[in-house]
Amino acid sequence: MKHTHIILAALLGFASLTAHAAQANVTNAEALTKKYIGIAQTVNPEFVSSVTEGKMFFNRKIKMPNGKEMACASCHTTNPANPGKHALTGKSIEPLSPAVNNKRFKDLDKVEEKFTEHCNEIIGADCTAAEKANYIIYLLTERTPSAKK
Repeated sequence: MKHTHIILAALLGFASLTAHAAQANVTNAEALTKKYIGIAQTVNPEFVSSVTEGKMFFNRKIKMPNGKEMACASCHTTNPANPGKHALTGKSIEPLSPAVNNKRFKDLDKVEEKFTEHCNEIIGADCTAAEKANYIIYLLTERTPSAKK
């Protein structure tokens, strides 16, 4: 009986640590969003962040030089809480939503690096602070993976 209690306590402790890590990354994402909102408001004092704008940005298709259309959703699926797959290499990609993936937004320098890399790849320029703020706000709303078919 004692053995069962020890295993149960260990499992509950692990679940608590996982939930805490996910919450810390959500907090990091929220802090980064506030930073981007502040920057966006220096450019446009009337800027108000928008989940709808973030979702539109995430799903917006942009014609690439090779003629193919790409969007964030091309690799990350239309639900950022789902795992994705790189459109060119087929490599698996963990979910973007920090509520689902406790590795997202853990390292804010890496987030900045990935924004620069992916924005330049897809848009051809760095994303604006407003786009980044809206994007993260949208990711924060996606907390439930889609049901598998």
